Amino acid sequence: MADSPSPKTVLVIGGGTSGNALTVLLRRAGVAVDLVEASADWKAALGSGITLQGNALRVLREVGVLDDILKDGYEAQGVAILAPDGTVLHAHDELRTGGDDLPAHIGMQRPRLQQLLIERVEASGADIRLGTRATAFAQDDDGVDVTFTDGTRRRYDLVVGADGLGSATRAMIGVTDTPEPTGMGIWRAPAPRPAGVNRTEMIYAGRCFIAGYCPTGEDTVYAYLVERARDRAGIDPDTYADEMRALSEGYGGAWNEIREAFTDPKDVNYTWFDRHLVEGPWHRGRVVLVGDAAHACPPTLAQGAAMSLEDVQVLAELLTSRSEWDERLLTDYHTRRYPRVRLVVDASVQLGQWLLDGVRDADVPGLMGRTMNALKELP
Repeated sequence: MADSPSPKTVLVIGGGTSGNALTVLLRRAGVAVDLVEASADWKAALGSGITLQGNALRVLREVGVLDDILKDGYEAQGVAILAPDGTVLHAHDELRTGGDDLPAHIGMQRPRLQQLLIERVEASGADIRLGTRATAFAQDDDGVDVTFTDGTRRRYDLVVGADGLGSATRAMIGVTDTPEPTGMGIWRAPAPRPAGVNRTEMIYAGRCFIAGYCPTGEDTVYAYLVERARDRAGIDPDTYADEMRALSEGYGGAWNEIREAFTDPKDVNYTWFDRHLVEGPWHRGRVVLVGDAAHACPPTLAQGAAMSLEDVQVLAELLTSRSEWDERLLTDYHTRRYPRVRLVVDASVQLGQWLLDGVRDADVPGLMGRTMNALKELP
């Protein structure tokens, strides 16, 4: 009897949302996966909260973490636009981009999402190496020899760069597209959930372009303030809580309670909005990019995580349904993903640009509606 063929081997670089989800999907199909993560402690996830829209939840259901997300997160009861004093100007339900059987969106604490994904990766049987980076690729027609920071060298059928916005994998394979700031900055922090806050609420006036918050659990929200980007080097991290508290002054309603939580600067995060989209192929030979390594956008549509998760869903589907892992497969992956990702990136940037330019008659509802309706279709 002939020996059965050895399972295909994949190296996933990066233990964030996209890398972890891909690892679980591939392992379930019997693919041998090594996952390397540069951080020695991948459980120490940064970030206060995350909005998971329906099309993100659709993928997370496949990964097997949806039930826990529904239990630990918070199903928002729509979205409201408020005046600076907290008066409701408009409220509406959201499109269910994942289908009618999934919530429109779930807010949850980002570290908890990371923990749920880590548990699935650990249970999958993947070979996990923390505090490890890939330092060199040597490719031929059949595979990739990868050298690591610990001095080891292993061979794979495919390497996936899921290592984020500042992807070292992207640079190593010669992709020169890099993130560009859009001109906005965002302050984020967790806070206790005020009584009566059961939806995402945003203010488009006052000292900030956007002042908003989203429930992330029965007892928590994450709050955010969007302003014109400042020189981050000129802001002392020890003043982050003071900065966010001062920016929130002048906003009433739930903000009167939320701002009291801004006391520890370590709980406050400040970043810029970036636009990133690799315009050409997302692979070189047998090394391919997913998630923020290939594209990223401002969170004005809250679609960053969803686009990354859709990437890995499509890539996993192609890898597990085809016997040949070749140029055509990776080209087909790009062909399926690029138009949809570009739609989201362009719309997300445009929404922010209208705010920067002070455009008051912009068709914000129309742009958001067209984009979100398109996302109801399967990727």
